[in-house]
Amino acid sequence: MAAPTKGLEQVVLGRSALTLVAGETGGLVYRGFPIQSLVPGTTYEAIVHLFLHGSPPREPRPESVRADLAHHRRLSPEMERLIDLLPTDRPPLDALRTMISALGDARFPYPATEAQGRILIGAVPTMLARYVQRQRGRTPLAPSDRAGHAEDYLRMVTGSAPTEPQVHALEDYLVLLADHGMNASTFALRVVLSTNSDLISAATAALGALKGPAHGGAPSKVSDMLDAVADAGNAETWIRGTLGRGERLFGFGHRAYKTEDPRGVLLHRIARQIADPRRLALAEAVEARALEALAREKPGRRLYTNVEFYSAVVLEAVGLPRELFTPTFAVARTVGWAAHALEQVADNRLIRPDTEYTGRVDGTWPLARGWDAPALGAAGSA
Repeated sequence: MAAPTKGLEQVVLGRSALTLVAGETGGLVYRGFPIQSLVPGTTYEAIVHLFLHGSPPREPRPESVRADLAHHRRLSPEMERLIDLLPTDRPPLDALRTMISALGDARFPYPATEAQGRILIGAVPTMLARYVQRQRGRTPLAPSDRAGHAEDYLRMVTGSAPTEPQVHALEDYLVLLADHGMNASTFALRVVLSTNSDLISAATAALGALKGPAHGGAPSKVSDMLDAVADAGNAETWIRGTLGRGERLFGFGHRAYKTEDPRGVLLHRIARQIADPRRLALAEAVEARALEALAREKPGRRLYTNVEFYSAVVLEAVGLPRELFTPTFAVARTVGWAAHALEQVADNRLIRPDTEYTGRVDGTWPLARGWDAPALGAAGSA
């Protein structure tokens, strides 16, 4: 048996034609197209077409995809009633996990299909927005038949019409977060599907993995960190103190990338276009001082700014509250989950890794009875 690899680093589980994550060089490629050629400017609908069909569309926002997602953003009356019955005191991410699970019905038998994937992609923004508006005591907005996916999500979840720069920034964000290879949530999705289970069960598991701050739950913590620093002049002192206490700096370091995260680089550029100048200056000061401190105190670790750092700045700028940062990550990632589901079921095999057992093998059970002892429930027993 091969030596165990904690965290499955460098363990190749299979082949994929979806996304290349080139960690040593800072590359990210969606179905043959480097991310720098897609952002800024590519619509989310075009990325849905690329991932689910394997080729770019013939128009910037393919009408067939736009119309289909708009159709699936309209929830059934039964789903609306179910969402309205949910307690409004839970975080939106936890509510979304319940709502995705409830989406499963007769439309989702195994194996996963492209049509099922489009239902998932379309429904998630509306379910999330409906719950959030109810939390705020407001009447949920109906989805639009004509708006793009990013614009309609932002309008429904905030309750007002977004500006054009906000829509462009969010659309770029959704494209950047659409997929990232065999990450934790995608792996969870594939494991569930490998058992011949359905797409909704797999997506529910994926969202559970995305919730963790080691995967998708850190952008809001970046905002908390920026608030704690408060002023660019405090950055170095605050960072020294945090590292001195052995605490984590959120938004730095990535399992895959040993150089700059290309998504973080592009999000920094987007932040320069849309963020409040004071907030951006604070973020840039924290980034600079943090990189200096990490290089000094953790030499050889190759820790760089990751996607979560400037995600926080961009999502703040488009008007989203922190409790919606990770749910919005999920809105983006549904297309990646759908594409991986199709790839998994096309050549499925149960994912069942081994472990190296390190326990004892010669124990004697202290409560054992002899075979001649009466079994519980036998005649004459107490």
